Amino acid sequence: MANERLRDALLRNGLDLDKVAKATNVDPKTVERWITQGRTPYPRHRHTIASMVRETENYLWPDAVAPERKTEIGTSEVVKLYPHRHSVPAETFDRLLNGATRHIEILIYAGMFLADNPRFIRTLQAKAAESVKVRILLGDPAARALALRGDEEGIGREAIPAKARNSLAFFRPLADTPGAEVRVHGTTLYNSIYRYDDDMLVNTHVYGFVAGHAPLLHLRRLSGGDLFETYSESFDSVWGLAKIPKW
Repeated sequence: MANERLRDALLRNGLDLDKVAKATNVDPKTVERWITQGRTPYPRHRHTIASMVRETENYLWPDAVAPERKTEIGTSEVVKLYPHRHSVPAETFDRLLNGATRHIEILIYAGMFLADNPRFIRTLQAKAAESVKVRILLGDPAARALALRGDEEGIGREAIPAKARNSLAFFRPLADTPGAEVRVHGTTLYNSIYRYDDDMLVNTHVYGFVAGHAPLLHLRRLSGGDLFETYSESFDSVWGLAKIPKW
């Protein structure tokens, strides 16, 4: 069976058989078999190709890495664990935002603490102008899940929808920014996600606690890891269900 993920990744990055063959020091026919016959390259070759196309080995070859090895790599993907989101230095959020060159993805209901950075929206607009792919997922104020979250956090059914409306107003300037997309969702928010290229801040949500008091994981994507990729796929799933807001 052909490896369509590998084929697509190479095409997206403008890589032909000869370029891959040269980088991996193999015959172009070997590269062709990796694509058309689904052959699995040696680990050193997988790592080289994954780096070239900026994808993980698990994405390109889902069955190539043994489960126990994935577990080991997943542990290494955890850069730091914070007991509370509010204990993360503001400098960390700012540094990751300013350093992003390819992807900025945010999944939240409101995330109004982001407004503490007065340059946040302008930075997103500048990044989009530099061809960074900016995707923002905000909570739909009319969605039942937001009212339920307010009940669960003990702050009232109207609190989260009200915050979401404020968040929509805060992100409104991105509506007219080429390269930036904003959508609203009404899914259960198990985690808030802040992705900047290969770094991701995952704010877990705990029943009875507001988000700022819940733990946060700082992850860094590794080629053979599963942890970062799991949250990334979750973001894509919500994105597929979300809709363009009625500003």
